[in-house]
Amino acid sequence: MGVRREGREHAVQALYALELNPAPPRLALGLFWENHHCQSSSREFAQELIAGYLEGKEGIDARISANSSNWSLGRMSKIDLCIIRLAVFELVSRPDIPKSVTINEAIEIAKKFGSEESPAFVNGILDEVSRSLTEKS
Repeated sequence: MGVRREGREHAVQALYALELNPAPPRLALGLFWENHHCQSSSREFAQELIAGYLEGKEGIDARISANSSNWSLGRMSKIDLCIIRLAVFELVSRPDIPKSVTINEAIEIAKKFGSEESPAFVNGILDEVSRSLTEKS
């Protein structure tokens, strides 16, 4: 597994842990990293994704909401939402990563951690987000 894939997977797991744990993010993330070991470069990438999402949470969630007709954030499965949030951060804030790579990685992670419907759901929302970013450019 590549460094970035491993980092993305750990980032998704960490965000999921934050979703389920009412502890302050710093404490919850500290506990997460105590129990999840990975290459230092993967961890650095994961921490960058997590920090980026946490810093821009309101804007990222607003962008997801604007591009997910008939689906409020509260109706989405927690794991799908974590995958989508991290991918939207990448789409918006990481121009060095091709949009198609970000979307494909999110789909593969959804296959691993989500339900049978997750890959198509994640793909649909990320395609809409990506299209909206292209239209604004």
